[in-house]
Amino acid sequence: MMNGRILKAISGFYYVQCGSGLIECRAKGIFRKRGLSPAVGDEVTISVDQNEKGVIEEISPRKNAFIRPPMANIDQFIVVVSAVSPSPNLFVVDKLLSIAEYKDVEPIIVFTKLDMAQLPGVADIYRQAGFTVIEVDYQQKAWKQQVLDCLAGKVSAFCGNSGVGKSTLLNHLGLGLSLKTGETSEKLGRGRHTTRHVELFQLPFGGYIADTPGFSDVDLHRQEGILKDQLQYTFREIAPLVGQCKFVGCSHTCEKGCAVLAALEQGKIAPSRHQSYVALYRAVKDIKDWQL
Repeated sequence: MMNGRILKAISGFYYVQCGSGLIECRAKGIFRKRGLSPAVGDEVTISVDQNEKGVIEEISPRKNAFIRPPMANIDQFIVVVSAVSPSPNLFVVDKLLSIAEYKDVEPIIVFTKLDMAQLPGVADIYRQAGFTVIEVDYQQKAWKQQVLDCLAGKVSAFCGNSGVGKSTLLNHLGLGLSLKTGETSEKLGRGRHTTRHVELFQLPFGGYIADTPGFSDVDLHRQEGILKDQLQYTFREIAPLVGQCKFVGCSHTCEKGCAVLAALEQGKIAPSRHQSYVALYRAVKDIKDWQL
């Protein structure tokens, strides 16, 4: 028996890193009976036969898991936001941040293409909310070490709408990944998909990164199962104010005596962040059970 981590999954085959080697494995049938499928990022125990073919025998308890794309044990989201082509969609950003908070994933926001356009005040919205923000201008160099420092020792998933420059960003880090990039569709305002499957890449300084299809314009009520009463805890500016409102069960959308609305009026919460919260709340208020 050997222990390892799944780095790639394609067509029912799982590629498990054990030490310095990568072993092709199948999963035991018992996992299907349990309604459990191995996922990229899983820490597993495998057995290997005389032909060096592996079988996944056990899956260790997960820190977190995502259904689409199928990944597990993510430490942080690198949420990539483009300054231009496509222009930033803060509602999409806020949905991704909400999922990250719910799944106990640390979000780091990276604004790209600042050598092409500027976003005055946008980065400050998220810094004020308590997020780590990195601004990337490819004509400058300071940003590169900031990103590398964030990646060290962590399992990081890059996410954001197509066309925001996730693969380009990774290639500029000089890690030798040579990930494919695609042009942005002018008609749709988004990039053509260039990443076809989830794969973890081991970093020379410790940690893993994944360029993942699917972590884009995420529809929360179709994915991670956040209920309306839980949504308030997935916004960093709102969570500390829960319980301080005049009335129990406050939705923080329109009520008198709401501590969140008071903070909004005082400039402690950015209007765009509250608008995202309200839109998400209205989308899920009548849904008892969400299914990702």
